[in-house]
Amino acid sequence: MSGVSTNNIRKVKWEIEELSLLFEISGILDSSINLQDVLGPVLKVLSKHTKIVGGLITLFNNETGDITVEASYGLSLDQERKGKYRIGEGITGLVVQTGKPSVVPRTSEEPKYLDKMGFKMNGRERELSFICLPIKLENKVIGTLSVYRIYSDNFALNDFVRLLTVVCSLISKAVKLRQEALKERDRLLSENIRLQKELEAKFHPSNIIGNSKVMQEVYRLIEQVSKSDTTVLITGESGTGKELVAQAIHYNSFRANKPFIKVNCAALPENIIESELFGHERGAFTGAIKSRKGRFELANGGTLFLDEIGDLTPQTQIKLLRVLQEREFEKVGGTNTIKVNVRIIAATNRNLEELIEKGLFRQDLYYRLNVFPIHLPPLRDRKSDILLLTDYFVEKYSKMHSKNIRRISTPAIDMLMAYHWPGNVRELENCVERAVLVSNDEVIHGHHLPPTLQTGESSDTIPKGPLKAKLESIEREFILDALKSTSGNMAKASKLLGLTERQMGIRVKKYKIESKRFRTKM
Repeated sequence: MSGVSTNNIRKVKWEIEELSLLFEISGILDSSINLQDVLGPVLKVLSKHTKIVGGLITLFNNETGDITVEASYGLSLDQERKGKYRIGEGITGLVVQTGKPSVVPRTSEEPKYLDKMGFKMNGRERELSFICLPIKLENKVIGTLSVYRIYSDNFALNDFVRLLTVVCSLISKAVKLRQEALKERDRLLSENIRLQKELEAKFHPSNIIGNSKVMQEVYRLIEQVSKSDTTVLITGESGTGKELVAQAIHYNSFRANKPFIKVNCAALPENIIESELFGHERGAFTGAIKSRKGRFELANGGTLFLDEIGDLTPQTQIKLLRVLQEREFEKVGGTNTIKVNVRIIAATNRNLEELIEKGLFRQDLYYRLNVFPIHLPPLRDRKSDILLLTDYFVEKYSKMHSKNIRRISTPAIDMLMAYHWPGNVRELENCVERAVLVSNDEVIHGHHLPPTLQTGESSDTIPKGPLKAKLESIEREFILDALKSTSGNMAKASKLLGLTERQMGIRVKKYKIESKRFRTKM
Protein backbone atom coordinates (compact mmCIF):
# COMPACT_ATOMS: atom_id res chain seq x y z
CA MET A 1 0.00 0.00 0.00
CA SER A 2 2.83 2.33 0.88
CA GLY A 3 4.48 1.48 -2.46
CA VAL A 4 1.35 2.44 -4.38
CA SER A 5 1.08 5.62 -2.39
CA THR A 6 4.73 6.47 -3.12
CA ASN A 7 4.20 5.88 -6.85
CA ASN A 8 1.12 8.09 -6.82
CA ILE A 9 3.03 10.84 -5.08
CA ARG A 10 5.84 10.59 -7.65
CA LYS A 11 3.29 10.68 -10.46
CA VAL A 12 1.59 13.78 -9.04
CA LYS A 13 4.98 15.50 -8.59
CA TRP A 14 5.93 14.69 -12.18
CA GLU A 15 2.60 16.02 -13.49
CA ILE A 16 3.07 19.24 -11.50
CA GLU A 17 6.61 19.50 -12.88
CA GLU A 18 5.28 18.95 -16.42
CA LEU A 19 2.66 21.68 -16.04
CA SER A 20 5.22 24.08 -14.64
CA LEU A 21 7.58 23.31 -17.54
CA LEU A 22 4.91 23.75 -20.22
CA PHE A 23 3.68 27.00 -18.66
CA GLU A 24 7.21 28.40 -18.58
CA ILE A 25 7.89 27.35 -22.18
CA SER A 26 4.63 28.97 -23.35
CA GLY A 27 5.67 32.23 -21.70
CA ILE A 28 9.07 32.14 -23.39
CA LEU A 29 7.58 31.44 -26.83
CA ASP A 30 5.17 34.37 -26.42
CA SER A 31 7.93 36.79 -25.40
CA SER A 32 9.36 37.57 -28.86
CA ILE A 33 8.44 37.34 -32.53
CA ASN A 34 12.03 36.35 -33.33
CA LEU A 35 12.51 32.56 -33.09
CA GLN A 36 16.24 32.91 -32.49
CA ASP A 37 15.45 34.80 -29.28
CA VAL A 38 13.25 32.06 -27.77
CA LEU A 39 14.45 28.61 -28.89
CA GLY A 40 17.64 28.68 -26.84
CA PRO A 41 15.80 29.65 -23.61
CA VAL A 42 13.24 26.86 -24.28
CA LEU A 43 16.04 24.25 -24.26
CA LYS A 44 17.54 25.79 -21.13
CA VAL A 45 14.22 25.58 -19.25
CA LEU A 46 13.77 22.01 -20.53
CA SER A 47 17.12 21.07 -19.02
CA LYS A 48 16.20 22.66 -15.69
CA HIS A 49 12.98 20.66 -15.35
CA THR A 50 13.95 17.32 -16.94
CA LYS A 51 17.71 17.03 -16.31
CA ILE A 52 18.64 16.64 -19.97
CA VAL A 53 22.38 17.12 -20.52
CA GLY A 54 22.09 18.45 -24.05
CA GLY A 55 19.54 19.45 -26.62
CA LEU A 56 19.08 20.99 -30.03
CA ILE A 57 16.36 22.32 -32.29
CA THR A 58 16.89 21.96 -36.02
CA LEU A 59 14.95 23.54 -38.88
CA PHE A 60 14.52 22.18 -42.38
CA ASN A 61 15.27 24.51 -45.30
CA ASN A 62 12.96 23.69 -48.23
CA GLU A 63 15.12 25.55 -50.73
CA THR A 64 18.49 23.96 -49.90
CA GLY A 65 17.26 20.63 -48.48
CA ASP A 66 19.54 21.12 -45.44
CA ILE A 67 18.63 20.42 -41.83
CA THR A 68 20.64 22.77 -39.64
CA VAL A 69 20.88 23.51 -35.91
CA GLU A 70 18.89 26.62 -35.01
CA ALA A 71 19.45 26.53 -31.23
CA SER A 72 21.25 24.24 -28.80
CA TYR A 73 21.98 23.56 -25.14
CA GLY A 74 25.17 21.91 -23.92
CA LEU A 75 26.84 22.12 -27.37
CA SER A 76 29.67 24.38 -28.46
CA LEU A 77 29.46 26.63 -31.53
CA ASP A 78 31.84 24.27 -33.33
CA GLN A 79 29.56 21.30 -32.54
CA GLU A 80 26.53 23.28 -33.75
CA ARG A 81 28.23 23.94 -37.10
CA LYS A 82 28.87 20.20 -37.53
CA GLY A 83 25.19 19.44 -36.96
CA LYS A 84 24.09 19.65 -40.58
CA TYR A 85 22.05 16.84 -42.16
CA ARG A 86 20.25 15.92 -45.35
CA ILE A 87 16.88 14.18 -45.46
CA GLY A 88 17.30 10.52 -44.46
CA GLU A 89 20.78 11.08 -43.03
CA GLY A 90 21.24 9.84 -39.45
CA ILE A 91 18.51 9.80 -36.84
CA THR A 92 17.68 13.49 -37.42
CA GLY A 93 17.39 13.05 -41.19
CA LEU A 94 15.15 9.99 -40.75
CA VAL A 95 12.81 11.83 -38.37
CA VAL A 96 12.44 14.68 -40.89
CA GLN A 97 11.88 12.14 -43.68
CA THR A 98 9.32 9.94 -41.87
CA GLY A 99 7.73 12.47 -39.53
CA LYS A 100 7.96 9.91 -36.71
CA PRO A 101 9.84 10.24 -33.39
CA SER A 102 12.95 8.16 -32.80
CA VAL A 103 14.12 6.95 -29.37
CA VAL A 104 17.65 5.60 -28.97
CA PRO A 105 18.05 4.19 -25.43
CA ARG A 106 21.82 3.60 -25.94
CA THR A 107 23.58 5.67 -28.58
CA SER A 108 26.54 3.27 -28.57
CA GLU A 109 24.29 0.42 -29.79
CA GLU A 110 22.52 2.30 -32.62
CA PRO A 111 24.36 2.24 -35.99
CA LYS A 112 22.09 4.95 -37.46
CA TYR A 113 23.22 7.36 -34.75
CA LEU A 114 26.04 9.23 -36.54
CA ASP A 115 27.31 11.36 -33.65
CA LYS A 116 28.31 14.10 -36.13
CA MET A 117 28.65 16.64 -33.36
CA GLY A 118 30.71 14.41 -31.06
CA PHE A 119 28.60 15.23 -28.01
CA LYS A 120 30.21 14.22 -24.70
CA MET A 121 29.01 14.72 -21.15
CA ASN A 122 31.61 17.11 -19.69
CA GLY A 123 34.23 15.42 -21.82
CA ARG A 124 33.69 12.03 -20.12
CA GLU A 125 32.59 8.81 -21.76
CA ARG A 126 29.03 8.28 -20.50
CA GLU A 127 26.32 6.17 -22.03
CA LEU A 128 23.67 8.50 -23.45
CA SER A 129 20.07 8.19 -24.55
CA PHE A 130 19.06 10.23 -27.61
CA ILE A 131 15.48 11.25 -28.36
CA CYS A 132 14.52 13.03 -31.57
CA LEU A 133 10.98 14.24 -32.36
CA PRO A 134 9.56 15.99 -35.44
CA ILE A 135 8.24 19.54 -35.25
CA LYS A 136 5.30 19.68 -37.63
CA LEU A 137 3.34 22.52 -39.13
CA GLU A 138 0.12 21.49 -40.90
CA ASN A 139 1.39 17.89 -41.25
CA LYS A 140 4.67 19.05 -42.76
CA VAL A 141 7.91 18.46 -40.86
CA ILE A 142 9.66 21.81 -40.42
CA GLY A 143 12.37 20.65 -38.01
CA THR A 144 13.23 18.50 -35.01
CA LEU A 145 13.62 18.67 -31.24
CA SER A 146 16.40 16.40 -29.96
CA VAL A 147 17.63 15.83 -26.39
CA TYR A 148 20.41 13.87 -24.68
CA ARG A 149 19.97 12.13 -21.33
CA ILE A 150 22.35 10.01 -19.30
CA TYR A 151 21.22 6.45 -19.83
CA SER A 152 19.18 4.88 -17.00
CA ASP A 153 17.44 1.49 -16.87
CA ASN A 154 14.50 2.69 -14.81
CA PHE A 155 13.74 5.97 -16.64
CA ALA A 156 10.28 6.09 -18.26
CA LEU A 157 11.24 7.07 -21.80
CA ASN A 158 7.67 6.80 -23.10
CA ASP A 159 6.37 9.40 -20.62
CA PHE A 160 9.27 11.64 -21.52
CA VAL A 161 8.52 11.31 -25.25
CA ARG A 162 4.91 12.28 -24.56
CA LEU A 163 6.07 15.43 -22.76
CA LEU A 164 8.47 16.35 -25.56
CA THR A 165 5.67 15.86 -28.09
CA VAL A 166 3.68 18.57 -26.30
CA VAL A 167 6.75 20.83 -26.33
CA CYS A 168 7.09 20.27 -30.09
CA SER A 169 3.45 21.21 -30.51
CA LEU A 170 4.01 24.47 -28.60
CA ILE A 171 7.04 25.27 -30.77
CA SER A 172 5.02 24.50 -33.91
CA LYS A 173 2.23 26.85 -32.85
CA ALA A 174 4.79 29.56 -32.10
CA VAL A 175 6.30 29.12 -35.58
CA LYS A 176 2.85 29.35 -37.16
CA LEU A 177 1.97 32.51 -35.24
CA ARG A 178 5.26 34.08 -36.27
CA GLN A 179 4.74 33.15 -39.90
CA GLU A 180 1.30 34.73 -39.80
CA ALA A 181 2.66 37.81 -38.05
CA LEU A 182 5.45 38.16 -40.62
CA LYS A 183 2.97 37.72 -43.48
CA GLU A 184 0.74 40.39 -41.96
CA ARG A 185 3.73 42.68 -41.45
CA ASP A 186 4.81 42.19 -45.07
CA ARG A 187 1.25 42.77 -46.23
CA LEU A 188 0.96 46.00 -44.25
CA LEU A 189 4.39 47.11 -45.44
CA SER A 190 3.45 46.38 -49.05
CA GLU A 191 0.14 48.17 -48.59
CA ASN A 192 1.88 51.14 -47.00
CA ILE A 193 4.35 51.35 -49.90
CA ARG A 194 1.48 51.08 -52.40
CA LEU A 195 -0.52 53.81 -50.67
CA GLN A 196 2.57 56.02 -50.42
CA LYS A 197 3.25 55.64 -54.15
CA GLU A 198 -0.42 56.21 -54.90
CA LEU A 199 -0.41 59.34 -52.76
CA GLU A 200 2.76 60.63 -54.42
CA ALA A 201 1.29 59.95 -57.85
CA LYS A 202 -2.03 61.48 -56.84
CA PHE A 203 -0.58 64.61 -55.31
CA HIS A 204 2.18 66.11 -57.37
CA PRO A 205 1.44 69.76 -58.12
CA SER A 206 1.34 70.12 -61.88
CA ASN A 207 3.04 73.52 -61.78
CA ILE A 208 6.16 72.27 -59.96
CA ILE A 209 8.88 70.14 -61.58
CA GLY A 210 11.01 67.79 -59.49
CA ASN A 211 11.08 64.28 -58.06
CA SER A 212 13.98 64.59 -55.60
CA LYS A 213 13.56 63.50 -52.00
CA VAL A 214 13.57 67.08 -50.69
CA MET A 215 10.85 68.06 -53.14
CA GLN A 216 8.75 65.04 -52.21
CA GLU A 217 8.77 66.43 -48.67
CA VAL A 218 7.60 69.81 -50.01
CA TYR A 219 4.76 68.08 -51.89
CA ARG A 220 3.77 66.27 -48.70
CA LEU A 221 3.57 69.55 -46.79
CA ILE A 222 1.54 71.20 -49.59
CA GLU A 223 -0.90 68.28 -49.55
CA GLN A 224 -1.24 68.48 -45.76
CA VAL A 225 -1.96 72.21 -45.56
CA SER A 226 -3.96 72.78 -48.76
CA LYS A 227 -7.35 71.70 -47.42
CA SER A 228 -7.19 74.05 -44.43
CA ASP A 229 -7.23 77.83 -43.97
CA THR A 230 -3.95 77.82 -42.04
CA THR A 231 -1.54 80.69 -42.64
CA VAL A 232 1.57 79.48 -44.48
CA LEU A 233 5.08 80.96 -44.50
CA ILE A 234 7.23 79.87 -47.47
CA THR A 235 10.96 80.44 -47.10
CA GLY A 236 13.82 79.90 -49.50
CA GLU A 237 16.35 81.66 -51.68
CA SER A 238 15.31 83.82 -54.61
CA GLY A 239 14.34 81.82 -57.67
CA THR A 240 13.40 78.60 -55.85
CA GLY A 241 9.71 78.78 -56.83
CA LYS A 242 7.96 80.15 -53.73
CA GLU A 243 5.12 81.64 -55.80
CA LEU A 244 4.54 78.28 -57.49
CA VAL A 245 4.13 76.63 -54.07
CA ALA A 246 1.66 79.35 -53.04
CA GLN A 247 -0.34 78.72 -56.23
CA ALA A 248 -0.28 74.96 -55.63
CA ILE A 249 -1.67 75.45 -52.11
CA HIS A 250 -4.42 77.78 -53.34
CA TYR A 251 -5.51 75.72 -56.34
CA ASN A 252 -5.63 72.52 -54.28
CA SER A 253 -7.69 74.18 -51.53
CA PHE A 254 -11.42 74.76 -51.06
CA ARG A 255 -10.80 78.34 -52.22
CA ALA A 256 -9.57 77.24 -55.66
CA ASN A 257 -12.46 78.95 -57.49
CA LYS A 258 -11.93 82.20 -55.56
CA PRO A 259 -9.33 84.93 -56.28
CA PHE A 260 -5.59 84.35 -55.89
CA ILE A 261 -4.12 87.83 -55.41
CA LYS A 262 -0.36 88.43 -55.41
CA VAL A 263 1.52 91.30 -53.80
CA ASN A 264 5.28 91.80 -54.08
CA CYS A 265 6.02 93.76 -50.93
CA ALA A 266 9.55 94.62 -52.10
CA ALA A 267 8.40 96.03 -55.44
CA LEU A 268 5.91 98.56 -54.03
CA PRO A 269 7.11 102.01 -52.93
CA GLU A 270 6.77 102.66 -49.20
CA ASN A 271 4.31 105.52 -49.69
CA ILE A 272 1.73 103.42 -51.58
CA ILE A 273 2.04 99.92 -50.10
CA GLU A 274 -0.69 100.54 -47.49
CA SER A 275 -2.99 101.78 -50.22
CA GLU A 276 -2.19 98.71 -52.33
CA LEU A 277 -2.93 96.35 -49.46
CA PHE A 278 -5.93 98.02 -47.82
CA GLY A 279 -7.24 100.39 -50.50
CA HIS A 280 -8.00 104.10 -50.07
CA GLU A 281 -10.87 106.53 -50.04
CA ARG A 282 -11.21 109.42 -52.46
CA GLY A 283 -9.07 112.35 -51.37
CA ALA A 284 -7.04 110.28 -48.89
CA PHE A 285 -3.85 111.67 -50.45
CA THR A 286 -2.75 113.66 -53.48
CA GLY A 287 -3.78 111.79 -56.59
CA ALA A 288 -6.51 109.73 -54.89
CA ILE A 289 -9.23 110.95 -57.26
CA LYS A 290 -11.55 108.03 -56.50
CA SER A 291 -12.08 105.28 -53.95
CA ARG A 292 -10.10 102.09 -54.63
CA LYS A 293 -10.22 98.56 -53.29
CA GLY A 294 -7.01 97.12 -51.88
CA ARG A 295 -5.58 93.62 -52.38
CA PHE A 296 -7.16 92.30 -49.18
CA GLU A 297 -10.63 93.30 -50.34
CA LEU A 298 -9.99 91.94 -53.85
CA ALA A 299 -8.88 88.60 -52.35
CA ASN A 300 -11.98 88.25 -50.16
CA GLY A 301 -13.02 84.59 -50.10
CA GLY A 302 -9.72 83.54 -51.69
CA THR A 303 -6.00 83.72 -51.00
CA LEU A 304 -3.64 86.67 -50.66
CA PHE A 305 -0.01 85.90 -51.43
CA LEU A 306 2.40 88.34 -49.78
CA ASP A 307 5.75 87.85 -51.47
CA GLU A 308 8.94 89.26 -49.90
CA ILE A 309 7.12 89.85 -46.61
CA GLY A 310 10.42 90.74 -44.96
CA ASP A 311 10.47 94.07 -46.83
CA LEU A 312 7.31 95.49 -45.25
CA THR A 313 7.68 98.77 -43.40
CA PRO A 314 7.19 98.73 -39.59
CA GLN A 315 3.95 100.75 -39.89
CA THR A 316 2.49 98.33 -42.46
CA GLN A 317 3.55 95.40 -40.29
CA ILE A 318 1.36 96.72 -37.46
CA LYS A 319 -1.68 97.01 -39.76
CA LEU A 320 -1.05 93.57 -41.23
CA LEU A 321 -0.87 92.08 -37.74
CA ARG A 322 -4.31 93.49 -36.98
CA VAL A 323 -5.77 91.96 -40.16
CA LEU A 324 -4.31 88.58 -39.26
CA GLN A 325 -5.72 88.78 -35.74
CA GLU A 326 -9.12 90.39 -36.35
CA ARG A 327 -9.68 89.81 -40.08
CA GLU A 328 -10.69 93.46 -40.45
CA PHE A 329 -9.13 96.81 -41.52
CA GLU A 330 -9.88 100.34 -42.65
CA LYS A 331 -8.95 101.86 -45.99
CA VAL A 332 -6.37 104.63 -46.08
CA GLY A 333 -8.29 107.83 -45.29
CA GLY A 334 -11.40 105.85 -44.34
CA THR A 335 -13.26 105.19 -41.07
CA ASN A 336 -15.46 102.22 -41.99
CA THR A 337 -14.22 98.83 -40.81
CA ILE A 338 -14.13 96.22 -43.55
CA LYS A 339 -14.23 92.54 -42.64
CA VAL A 340 -12.60 90.01 -44.95
CA ASN A 341 -12.33 86.25 -45.24
CA VAL A 342 -8.85 85.83 -46.68
CA ARG A 343 -6.25 83.14 -46.38
CA ILE A 344 -2.71 84.49 -46.04
CA ILE A 345 0.32 82.86 -47.66
CA ALA A 346 3.55 84.78 -47.12
CA ALA A 347 6.99 84.22 -48.61
CA THR A 348 10.47 85.57 -48.06
CA ASN A 349 14.06 84.94 -49.05
CA ARG A 350 15.31 86.75 -45.94
CA ASN A 351 15.99 85.40 -42.47
CA LEU A 352 13.09 86.87 -40.47
CA GLU A 353 14.60 85.77 -37.16
CA GLU A 354 17.71 87.85 -37.88
CA LEU A 355 15.49 90.80 -38.85
CA ILE A 356 13.64 90.43 -35.53
CA GLU A 357 16.95 90.59 -33.64
CA LYS A 358 17.84 93.78 -35.51
CA GLY A 359 14.41 95.29 -34.74
CA LEU A 360 13.40 95.34 -38.42
CA PHE A 361 10.56 92.81 -38.19
CA ARG A 362 7.89 92.41 -35.52
CA GLN A 363 8.17 89.22 -33.50
CA ASP A 364 4.39 88.98 -32.94
CA LEU A 365 3.79 89.26 -36.69
CA TYR A 366 6.39 86.55 -37.33
CA TYR A 367 4.56 84.17 -35.00
CA ARG A 368 1.27 84.94 -36.76
CA LEU A 369 2.80 84.18 -40.16
CA ASN A 370 4.92 81.17 -39.21
CA VAL A 371 1.99 78.86 -38.38
CA PHE A 372 2.84 76.31 -41.08
CA PRO A 373 6.35 76.82 -42.47
CA ILE A 374 7.47 75.33 -45.80
CA HIS A 375 11.13 75.66 -46.77
CA LEU A 376 12.05 75.40 -50.44
CA PRO A 377 15.51 73.89 -50.98
CA PRO A 378 17.97 75.65 -53.30
CA LEU A 379 18.62 73.99 -56.65
CA ARG A 380 22.14 72.95 -55.56
CA ASP A 381 20.48 70.69 -52.94
CA ARG A 382 18.25 68.97 -55.50
CA LYS A 383 20.73 68.11 -58.24
CA SER A 384 18.65 65.16 -59.42
CA ASP A 385 15.96 67.62 -60.57
CA ILE A 386 18.25 69.71 -62.80
CA LEU A 387 17.83 67.57 -65.92
CA LEU A 388 14.05 67.27 -65.39
CA LEU A 389 13.81 71.05 -65.18
CA THR A 390 16.12 71.49 -68.15
CA ASP A 391 14.01 69.18 -70.33
CA TYR A 392 10.87 71.04 -69.28
CA PHE A 393 12.35 74.45 -70.13
CA VAL A 394 13.80 73.21 -73.43
CA GLU A 395 10.36 72.02 -74.49
CA LYS A 396 8.69 75.22 -73.25
CA TYR A 397 11.02 77.63 -75.05
CA SER A 398 11.34 75.49 -78.17
CA LYS A 399 7.60 75.90 -78.67
CA MET A 400 7.67 79.57 -77.68
CA HIS A 401 10.45 80.48 -80.13
CA SER A 402 9.52 77.94 -82.83
CA LYS A 403 12.81 76.05 -82.50
CA ASN A 404 13.32 72.28 -82.79
CA ILE A 405 15.79 71.30 -80.07
CA ARG A 406 16.28 67.53 -80.19
CA ARG A 407 18.94 66.94 -77.54
CA ILE A 408 21.43 68.40 -75.07
CA SER A 409 25.09 67.48 -75.56
CA THR A 410 26.97 65.58 -72.87
CA PRO A 411 29.43 68.45 -72.15
CA ALA A 412 26.44 70.79 -71.72
CA ILE A 413 24.81 68.33 -69.31
CA ASP A 414 28.07 68.09 -67.34
CA MET A 415 28.24 71.88 -67.10
CA LEU A 416 24.63 72.14 -65.93
CA MET A 417 25.23 69.50 -63.24
CA ALA A 418 28.52 70.99 -62.05
CA TYR A 419 27.27 74.57 -61.61
CA HIS A 420 26.14 75.74 -58.13
CA TRP A 421 23.12 77.78 -59.37
CA PRO A 422 23.06 80.77 -57.00
CA GLY A 423 19.99 82.04 -58.89
CA ASN A 424 18.28 78.66 -58.52
CA VAL A 425 15.47 77.55 -60.88
CA ARG A 426 14.97 81.05 -62.26
CA GLU A 427 18.64 81.21 -63.33
CA LEU A 428 18.39 77.74 -64.90
CA GLU A 429 15.30 78.80 -66.85
CA ASN A 430 17.05 81.90 -68.18
CA CYS A 431 20.12 79.86 -69.20
CA VAL A 432 18.00 77.33 -71.08
CA GLU A 433 15.99 80.01 -72.89
CA ARG A 434 19.24 81.68 -74.02
CA ALA A 435 20.65 78.32 -75.19
CA VAL A 436 17.48 77.53 -77.15
CA LEU A 437 17.64 80.90 -78.88
CA VAL A 438 21.31 80.67 -79.92
CA SER A 439 21.28 77.01 -81.00
CA ASN A 440 21.29 76.56 -84.77
CA ASP A 441 21.74 72.79 -85.16
CA GLU A 442 18.90 71.38 -83.03
CA VAL A 443 21.38 70.64 -80.23
CA ILE A 444 22.27 72.59 -77.08
CA HIS A 445 26.06 72.57 -76.80
CA GLY A 446 28.26 73.67 -73.94
CA HIS A 447 29.24 76.88 -75.77
CA HIS A 448 25.56 77.87 -75.90
CA LEU A 449 25.53 78.25 -72.11
CA PRO A 450 26.49 81.53 -70.37
CA PRO A 451 30.13 82.19 -69.39
CA THR A 452 29.25 81.66 -65.71
CA LEU A 453 28.70 77.96 -66.48
CA GLN A 454 31.84 77.47 -68.54
CA THR A 455 34.59 75.27 -67.12
CA GLY A 456 38.31 75.61 -67.72
CA GLU A 457 38.27 72.63 -70.10
CA SER A 458 35.27 73.80 -72.13
CA SER A 459 36.60 77.33 -72.53
CA ASP A 460 40.28 76.40 -72.82
CA THR A 461 41.11 78.64 -69.87
CA ILE A 462 42.75 76.17 -67.52
CA PRO A 463 45.02 78.27 -65.29
CA LYS A 464 48.73 77.95 -65.88
CA GLY A 465 51.54 78.67 -63.44
CA PRO A 466 52.81 77.45 -60.04
CA LEU A 467 50.56 75.13 -58.04
CA LYS A 468 50.46 77.53 -55.06
CA ALA A 469 49.13 80.34 -57.24
CA LYS A 470 46.48 78.04 -58.74
CA LEU A 471 45.34 76.87 -55.32
CA GLU A 472 45.17 80.44 -54.02
CA SER A 473 43.14 81.47 -57.07
CA ILE A 474 40.71 78.60 -56.49
CA GLU A 475 40.50 79.37 -52.76
CA ARG A 476 39.75 83.03 -53.45
CA GLU A 477 37.03 82.04 -55.95
CA PHE A 478 35.40 79.72 -53.41
CA ILE A 479 35.43 82.45 -50.77
CA LEU A 480 33.87 84.95 -53.18
CA ASP A 481 31.15 82.43 -54.17
CA ALA A 482 30.38 81.69 -50.50
CA LEU A 483 30.12 85.39 -49.64
CA LYS A 484 27.93 85.97 -52.67
CA SER A 485 25.61 83.07 -51.70
CA THR A 486 25.27 84.35 -48.11
CA SER A 487 24.90 88.06 -48.98
CA GLY A 488 28.22 88.87 -47.32
CA ASN A 489 27.46 87.05 -44.03
CA MET A 490 30.93 85.99 -42.86
CA ALA A 491 29.63 83.51 -40.28
CA LYS A 492 27.41 81.69 -42.78
CA ALA A 493 30.06 81.77 -45.49
CA SER A 494 32.68 80.25 -43.18
CA LYS A 495 30.20 77.53 -42.23
CA LEU A 496 29.55 76.76 -45.92
CA LEU A 497 33.28 76.34 -46.49
CA GLY A 498 33.89 74.33 -43.32
CA LEU A 499 36.10 77.07 -41.82
CA THR A 500 36.06 78.80 -38.48
CA GLU A 501 35.21 82.52 -38.52
CA ARG A 502 38.83 83.27 -37.56
CA GLN A 503 40.17 81.21 -40.50
CA MET A 504 37.67 82.93 -42.80
CA GLY A 505 38.77 86.37 -41.55
CA ILE A 506 42.43 85.58 -42.20
CA ARG A 507 41.70 84.51 -45.78
CA VAL A 508 39.44 87.49 -46.50
CA LYS A 509 42.21 89.80 -45.29
CA LYS A 510 44.83 87.85 -47.26
CA TYR A 511 42.93 88.20 -50.55
CA LYS A 512 41.79 91.79 -49.78
CA ILE A 513 38.12 90.89 -50.18
CA GLU A 514 35.49 93.40 -49.01
CA SER A 515 32.61 91.30 -47.68
CA LYS A 516 30.42 94.40 -47.29
CA ARG A 517 29.93 94.70 -51.04
CA PHE A 518 27.97 91.44 -51.07
CA ARG A 519 25.49 92.53 -48.42
CA THR A 520 21.89 92.97 -49.51
CA LYS A 521 20.83 96.58 -49.32
CA MET A 522 17.95 97.24 -46.95
